Amino acid sequence: MSYKVLIANRGEIALRAIRACKELGISTVSVYSEADKDLKHLKFSDETVCIGPASPSESYLNIPAILSAAELTSANAIYPGYGFLAEDHNFAEMCEKSGFKFIGPTSDTIHKMGDKITAKTLAENSGIQIVPGFKDEIPSDNEEFKKIARDIGYPIMIKATAGGGGRGMRVVEREEDLIGHAEITKQEAKNGFGNETIYLEKFIANPRHIEVQIVGDGKGKAIHLGTRDCSMQRRHQKIIEEAPALNINEGSLEKTLKACVNLCEEIKYEGVGTIEFLYEKDQFYFIEMNTRIQVEHPVTEMITGFDLVKAQLRIALEMPIELDQNDISFHGHSLECRINAEDPETFQPSPGTITKMHTAGGFGIRYDSHIYGGYKVPPYYDSLLAKIITQANSRSSAIKRMLSALDEFFIEGIKTNHPLHQKILQDKIFKENKHTINYLEGEFLKNET
Repeated sequence: MSYKVLIANRGEIALRAIRACKELGISTVSVYSEADKDLKHLKFSDETVCIGPASPSESYLNIPAILSAAELTSANAIYPGYGFLAEDHNFAEMCEKSGFKFIGPTSDTIHKMGDKITAKTLAENSGIQIVPGFKDEIPSDNEEFKKIARDIGYPIMIKATAGGGGRGMRVVEREEDLIGHAEITKQEAKNGFGNETIYLEKFIANPRHIEVQIVGDGKGKAIHLGTRDCSMQRRHQKIIEEAPALNINEGSLEKTLKACVNLCEEIKYEGVGTIEFLYEKDQFYFIEMNTRIQVEHPVTEMITGFDLVKAQLRIALEMPIELDQNDISFHGHSLECRINAEDPETFQPSPGTITKMHTAGGFGIRYDSHIYGGYKVPPYYDSLLAKIITQANSRSSAIKRMLSALDEFFIEGIKTNHPLHQKILQDKIFKENKHTINYLEGEFLKNET
């Protein structure tokens, strides 16, 4: 059977998907908004379709427009990438009902793992340790609600069941703030996700953010591709990622990796996915499962040689693929720096025209990006411009290689967070791998001002 894949995304992940499709002999259709008519990947796609104005709600989040484009071009599969509709179970279901193969898990799996309470239950049943908390429906009686919080122990975290991307969560340190913070979180969740359901869990004060990459064939077979450390973040948004995560208790790691595979095999997970954890005092605590490709997937590819995007395509389109844990080996260390169009001091977005630029290159350096000299960065979408990835035999060597790559890389015409990366990579705490998720905001940036 011949395949034609519609890529329902933009930017670097769209270009990444086109490259994978070309290697597999798959035809591509790319959709774009009116603001994105000059995106690089459109030049390499077999067909292109404009699906609406600049606003995401009228283009990349416009399900009828995307499905119409797929039907118009006779595409038989849809690749969601990350962000936008990638974890929207309604979109996946509409693809399925319309006769298009959704390249990812089934809509039912996305729905289950997207619901934080259901996901925690499934994870716990598979042997994954969860954060202590209360995952049933919050009682309407305030005194009963307060008792539950006291039993968990302050500080606690209020989370929206449908939240994600660092949104829909709030820390409560005192009982007198509980009810008010709960109501605010409910309202934010209702406005942002259409679901006001919340739950409580113990606040893990100073953890690392560790991920486990998994791949499943949808038939009950799954493997893991090790860990990533994504602790260098600001406002729950990752800035630097690396693989593998170092200084991890071996016993706890082995148990967690096995449990992650168990979970994916039990739910017959299809495609690639990431299980995210807080890690503190030698213990892993389940956060959530992302049922899609991650922005930071290249660091895993660099240390394993396993092409995750091609795996997504092969599994979904029933092309030959062998998933055997014994075939997975790990080599050296990899880092990824996210280059964003933002002021490195204020973090305000910085759209505009790139007047001049030079990419990083050389042995052990990978550069994933959709930008070019003369490209106009629009103000409507995520600020990610490029990902610079390095791989070397050791973490210290990967850091040195990244510093060299950043010295070579430059963008003119707009502000980027490029200088911030250079400062972080030379920071003593980072180089000694002693940072947690709180370090960038709590110490590093404060010391910079």
